[in-house]
Amino acid sequence: MIEVTRLSGSTVVLNADLIEKIEATPDTVVTLTTGACFVVRESVADVIDVVIAYKARIFCQNPVDAERHALMVVHGSELE
Repeated sequence: MIEVTRLSGSTVVLNADLIEKIEATPDTVVTLTTGACFVVRESVADVIDVVIAYKARIFCQNPVDAERHALMVVHGSELE
C-alpha cells in the first residue's frame, strides 16, 4: 500500500499491486486496474519511487537491506 496526496491535500492509500498506469497530464493521474483514477500532487517519478520502496520493504526480509535496496534502485546504483 502506498500513500499519495490528492490535489485537495487529503491523503489516500492505494494498493500498489493494482496500479495499471501513471500519467502526467500534466497533473499526475494514477489509474488502477479497477478503473478508478486518482489525481495526485506527487510527480510520476515520485509515485514510482514510493512503489519501489514499498515493494523493497515487502520483499526484503531485513528492513535495513530493504531501505538500502530501494535507495539503490531509485538512484540507479548497482547492488553490492
